[in-house]
Amino acid sequence: MHPKEISILDYTYDLPEDKIAVYPIAERQDAKLLIYKKGVLEEDQYKNIANYLPENSLLVFNDTRVIQARLLFQKATGTTIEIFCLEPYDTVNEYNILMAKKESIQWKCLIGGASKWKEGNLIKEISVQGERVALEAQLIEKVTDAYIVKFSWMPAHYSFAEIIEQAGDTPLPPYIKRKPIDSDKERYQTIYAKQDGSVAAPTAGLHFTPSIFSSLTAKNIHTAFVTLHVGAGTFKPVKADMLKDHPMHAEWINVSVETIQHLIKNSNNGIIVVGTTALRTLESLFWMGVKASINPNAQLAELMIHQWDVYESPLNNCALNSLTALEALIDWMKKNNCDRILSPTQILIAPSYRYRVVKAIVTNFHQPQSTLLLLVAAAIGEDWKKLYQHALTNDYRFLSYGDGSLLFLNDLQETTSF
Repeated sequence: MHPKEISILDYTYDLPEDKIAVYPIAERQDAKLLIYKKGVLEEDQYKNIANYLPENSLLVFNDTRVIQARLLFQKATGTTIEIFCLEPYDTVNEYNILMAKKESIQWKCLIGGASKWKEGNLIKEISVQGERVALEAQLIEKVTDAYIVKFSWMPAHYSFAEIIEQAGDTPLPPYIKRKPIDSDKERYQTIYAKQDGSVAAPTAGLHFTPSIFSSLTAKNIHTAFVTLHVGAGTFKPVKADMLKDHPMHAEWINVSVETIQHLIKNSNNGIIVVGTTALRTLESLFWMGVKASINPNAQLAELMIHQWDVYESPLNNCALNSLTALEALIDWMKKNNCDRILSPTQILIAPSYRYRVVKAIVTNFHQPQSTLLLLVAAAIGEDWKKLYQHALTNDYRFLSYGDGSLLFLNDLQETTSF
């Protein structure tokens, strides 16, 4: 069945409010870990995850860093306007360049209380490195499901990264129904976060600690890092009845040629991803390699993976393995003098999809009727129901601050059509 014909009601379950983790567990690595392999479930904790990973395998992480994307401004009347930064609206696509911008920048935003902000600019005074800075927000225009806001600040010599770090709050997802507190700045961030740009955390990585990394090294398990800046769309439930009517959000991936070479080197050892964002990145790289093999003269924009690309001709007729596809991508990069792939991806992974690069996934427990739940179902089939029922029955904590799972792909991966 083509994923367009999937009814999202087939991918729902009852998630009581008290199963949603509102705060993180005291110690990251003490979170529960539910292991799924060939239909069998086993329980443990994240601190012991190395015991379940094959020796010499490669564990891939997303090193994006969450920015303080929730900004509160107060009008002269006392009314509070909340601006949630979704993604940059400026034309430069390199996030490092965008976050380093000085003086002003435009972002696509959600606005709480937008009806009360009809005219005039909003001003917020903050302190950056001990200096008073005036941050101004100007409403530029309304676009589909969002607004374009121009931020400017004086003195103008600070970067936007410095400004938002001091002006904003941690962008907790809407299902965590509380205000951010100081500790969220640390806990809603992986310990290896490096590249500024996400407005939601790659939550599967929140459980990893230096001690866990040491245990991985002791077992000769290798690590690699990719970057995908997580947008608010990642935890947006599917509202359409049929998947064909759901527009998949696009997110930017940033992967170096050295990392892709590392993937090639370890393609036979077993590649395991930490989080759905790292997963979408690696699977997107495969399909970009397929496009490069079909058209070696393609422009970078032509390599982008759109929502239905992988399910339709010519990609769905692809017979390349991961090694050959990634080598084709490397060849394209060398030909075009690229040392990294910087591109949006709109890849949608749903039942009938066959994973091409990864052998296992480390991931949290996701919302009903979400594309992330579809991704899990694509990995383990109808057993997702058994997995989630076990987690609910045994008091696992759900969603961003919750517990997680290690899912080894089912044998069905060998027989699915896409």
